[in-house]
Amino acid sequence: MLYVLLTAIGVGGATVLGAALGFIFRRAAERYGDLILALASGVMLAASVFSLILPSVEYSTARHGTAGVAVTVFGIFAGAVSLTLLERLLPEENGQLTEKRMPREVLLFVLAIALHNLPEGLAAGVSFGSGNLSDTLMIAGSIALQNIPEGMVLIPPMLGAGVTPRRAFLIALGTGLVEVAGTFLGYIFVTVSISILPFALAFAGGTMLYVIAGDMIPKTHGGAYRGRSTYALLLGFAFMVVFDAVL
Repeated sequence: MLYVLLTAIGVGGATVLGAALGFIFRRAAERYGDLILALASGVMLAASVFSLILPSVEYSTARHGTAGVAVTVFGIFAGAVSLTLLERLLPEENGQLTEKRMPREVLLFVLAIALHNLPEGLAAGVSFGSGNLSDTLMIAGSIALQNIPEGMVLIPPMLGAGVTPRRAFLIALGTGLVEVAGTFLGYIFVTVSISILPFALAFAGGTMLYVIAGDMIPKTHGGAYRGRSTYALLLGFAFMVVFDAVL
């Protein structure tokens, strides 16, 4: 159980560490918010593909053959639909930013990160079921390393939207705690979580794709930095491609 606790703290704490580093970009967020959000879009796009959707395909097809890809497709659309329903429950923007409110695209971005962290935590917890501690630590380490840049790109959009630093950090901490909870759930329900993991990964990937395509890209490509935003998105995507290849 000690190793499970350390793993949970490691994967969740990496997001908090990244968030702390994200405060370095506070001033830049005020001036280059669209570019930073575009960079975050690229990072999240790569993470959703390489860390969620492709593993979902691998797990589902390994268990059910080619037909298993239907689980991934269903999970992607389930994630998108869930955010569509959630979006309708959120109040419309009126152009006024206060410390108690965020634009819907930023709020959805934060919620998608939290949902994205849950299946990653499950994956870390489920890995204990293999009985191979070295493999478990490798998986957990990979997730933790990925969570650092994710935590970094989580902070600037919130600061750029007018969220106070204290509240932004608490929100980032909350997304990290989601991953901690997921790790323990994965460990406790190893058998069940292995069965639902392909769907859970695809579900999180669908939420990310929905936010990126429906909110983040339109927002970042409509201002003065439209051309640069495209390259910022590609830079974020390329960074995660290299990161994934190195791991």
